[in-house]
Amino acid sequence: MTSEIDSASLLARAGELIDLAKAAGADQADAVVVRSRSRSVSVRLGKVEGTEASESDDFALRVFIGQKVASVSANPGFDMKTLAERAVAMARVSPEDPFACLANEQDLTRNYPDLDLFDATEVPTNALREAALEMEQAALDVSGVTNSSGAGTSAGFGGLVLVTSHGFSGSYVASRFGRSVSVIAGEGTKMERDYDFDSRLFAADLDDPKLIGRRAGERVVKRINPRQVDTGSNVTVVFDPRIARGFVGHIAGAINGASVARKTSFLRDRMGQQVLKAGLHITDDPLIVRGSSSRPFDGEGVAGERLVMIEDGVLKHWFLSTSTGRELGLGTNGRGVRGGNSVTPSSTNLALEPGDVSPEELIRSVGNGFYVTELIGQGVNMLTGEYSRGATGFWIENGELAYPVSEVTIASNLKDMFMRITPANDIDRKYGVASPTIAIEGMTLAGC
Repeated sequence: MTSEIDSASLLARAGELIDLAKAAGADQADAVVVRSRSRSVSVRLGKVEGTEASESDDFALRVFIGQKVASVSANPGFDMKTLAERAVAMARVSPEDPFACLANEQDLTRNYPDLDLFDATEVPTNALREAALEMEQAALDVSGVTNSSGAGTSAGFGGLVLVTSHGFSGSYVASRFGRSVSVIAGEGTKMERDYDFDSRLFAADLDDPKLIGRRAGERVVKRINPRQVDTGSNVTVVFDPRIARGFVGHIAGAINGASVARKTSFLRDRMGQQVLKAGLHITDDPLIVRGSSSRPFDGEGVAGERLVMIEDGVLKHWFLSTSTGRELGLGTNGRGVRGGNSVTPSSTNLALEPGDVSPEELIRSVGNGFYVTELIGQGVNMLTGEYSRGATGFWIENGELAYPVSEVTIASNLKDMFMRITPANDIDRKYGVASPTIAIEGMTLAGC
């Protein structure tokens, strides 16, 4: 992939687009190229079901005339002068947006770090195929597994090229390699499904296909013959790390400046107040070397820094881009992501920092409760915090995982859940959102 990542020509074309836009009458402009290359193989029951390859360099030009803004996009081969003139013509007839703007010049980074995000390893298609087949077979070899939903492998990269009219010019690229498998255990109406996966920036860091397959098989076999449990209140629910990562995503959504500006977050009036249990910390760091969601600069050319978003349970920061910050009377903190004619804020490498106890100790401390391994449905209201999700997992009895459970609903309010989190110490930071096992007290469980 080495020869494919030379961004010099794309930087030159983006710079030319800026010049043409200004010549056509734009006051300011920025040009973005979103790059992607990928190959993937999918198999099922020992046979290849699909082999795909894709590549694109998608251009987007955003222009400003006063407080009016417009954006146009195109694939390679477009006529740059026509595109620039079209963007300016669209901006002239657009309504004013009081918050639309480029990043302030003093916020732009001039010297951004090399975060070691790119692995030039070429993975041949036949190697992708063999890994997928090996992974699936390892899962099928687990006693009790009866069928396969398929396995897949992928390799590729994505990147960003950004040029602005007020002096920023930069690019970066990050590779991505993945493996996943899903299998079935049981028969007829008693079938259960589960999966396992791995995704890394560097091919050599991927878990062995046999290990991934075996984990998937062992997970699904444990779910055979689930029971139902009685409805109860004040139940302690333990979230498996895979599920806890999604829960941390709810925290991120609640402290996103865009949601705050739209008044759609239940934490919109809580800056500087206790929003998590004392002792808990939420961090976000875009500059982790080889971090899954690291980036040397954001979608506006601003370098972010590590932030403790929530410190000792107290809310310290929103995720902010320049325009969102302006709407809230604040400055950007380098969390902007370009999308269409706007830049919206987002987290980078987000983590609920771990506690001091092992997951086994945490489960023992629960006594009786519910360990969640899968959630169903989208019953989360970010305006009110109301939380209600279908769930499957295992009943905790006398501090041990006793038997599989399905067809239950767990419910509470995120405001209360945030204040009742107890984290274990088993955090894995290889994904863009990281969380240890967590226990949340005082939830309602609706069973049979």
